[in-house]
Amino acid sequence: MLIDLGHFTPGLSLTGGIVIGAAAAVLILFNGRVAGISGIAGGLLGWRPGDINWRIAFLLGLVGAPVIARLLDKPAHVEIEANWGVVLAAGFLVGIGTRYASGCTSGHGVCGLSRGSVRSLVATATFMIAGFLTVFVQRHLLGG
Repeated sequence: MLIDLGHFTPGLSLTGGIVIGAAAAVLILFNGRVAGISGIAGGLLGWRPGDINWRIAFLLGLVGAPVIARLLDKPAHVEIEANWGVVLAAGFLVGIGTRYASGCTSGHGVCGLSRGSVRSLVATATFMIAGFLTVFVQRHLLGG
């Protein structure tokens, strides 16, 4: 295996992980909520009074961060090698998966594992295995 040292950023990756972990800890400590994006966004569909402000603030932070980065002339370079149909189908399938798994990768992988949840361990292992298999099939069996 070769490592692309031009894109190898352990310091930035560690910093990002610490910030994500700190944000998840703050949300659960001060609001009693898990920082899983599917649950946060899904809660907007059937919201209860007093439960919407923090959800909107969280989502605005997710959208606002790349906007601020762009304003600071540090935009992220995102390259998606798929057409819109594939992207929409993939998003739909991920949405279905998060409903069946009772949460998403952030909810289970970041928050659930840190709380010692066995259900989150099983869900995260399933996410990872499915991802490994998908990459293997795409790259080695389908030649993509």
